[in-house]
Amino acid sequence: MTTGAASPLPVDSLDMWGATAALPEQIDEAVDRTIGADLGDLATRGPFSSAVVCGMGGSGIAGDVLAALAWPRAGLPVQVVKDCRLPQHVGASTLVFAVSCSGGTAETLAAAEDARARGAALVAVSGPGTLAECARRAGWPLVEVPAGIPQPRAAFGALSVPPVLVLDRLGVLHGMESQLRDAVRVVAESRDGLVKAGSSAQELAKRIGRTIPLVHGAPGPTGVAAMRWKTQVNENAKTPAFYSLQPELSHNEIAGWGQHGDVTRQTITAVVLRYPGESPRAAQRVQLVEQLMTEVVSEVLDVRTDAPSDVAALFDLVLLGDFVSLHLAAAEGVDPGPVPVLGELKQRLAAWNG
Repeated sequence: MTTGAASPLPVDSLDMWGATAALPEQIDEAVDRTIGADLGDLATRGPFSSAVVCGMGGSGIAGDVLAALAWPRAGLPVQVVKDCRLPQHVGASTLVFAVSCSGGTAETLAAAEDARARGAALVAVSGPGTLAECARRAGWPLVEVPAGIPQPRAAFGALSVPPVLVLDRLGVLHGMESQLRDAVRVVAESRDGLVKAGSSAQELAKRIGRTIPLVHGAPGPTGVAAMRWKTQVNENAKTPAFYSLQPELSHNEIAGWGQHGDVTRQTITAVVLRYPGESPRAAQRVQLVEQLMTEVVSEVLDVRTDAPSDVAALFDLVLLGDFVSLHLAAAEGVDPGPVPVLGELKQRLAAWNG
């Protein structure tokens, strides 16, 4: 799924630029698919005591999105599992989401089978593959991820929207369809600016340069976005990046800037993600940390979205970070799409496990 616009990157074999720019349309289409999905007997099986989202990598972040949006809204806990094992509490009163863009993620398939054996309710969010086939055979609700997306990380909207809307349809969350539709409008407006030469994403990438970004967020939309910035820089630009969250980082990480300033000033750029919904107390803490870090990092970049809701802010900051990572790749002549080291790792694991 792409916008049809030619990629301006010097090398972009999988058209990650076009796939990134298609996020607003991808969110909108995911809303339509989830609303139209058959949820079977889920409504009559509830109420559920907890929800668990299983997934890895670009699929697993769907769980982090759900947890961030459910945290201030839902009356049940949401746990994210990025492993083949499920927590002990999972049972007949648990709603489990198995999320896999490829439909073949080994850890997610194992977790789904474990959930089935324990009698949990299952919802599959899957591209064509084994997970989708299992869902059809077993009669699990299935929200399909469209084929043709070049990498799981380019399916952010297609993967993260369904769990949110399923909980909305079950009465656990409320008003999410309208908030997601509003997010589409906000993100589309941002996208139209970000695809232009000299965009804010291109400028941020220039300021980061060859330093290592350390992205700060907080529980909620900026926390998910900070994680996404980190992983997108890793996979698209093939460079190190790290993230951490307030207020926890104020209780430990900030103490680590007392030494080696001569090194960190040359190697680290702090990127602080902000949005209008942060509390005054959180804003004060962020400001103080920025002041403390100014002398020990190359630069502190205060990155803000004006999005009016936490839903729109989350997707807006994610889109900005995605484009920053593409510009970082472009600056080094790196192809953002392929990640050969991940394929090599899987091959070595397969050989090791015989």
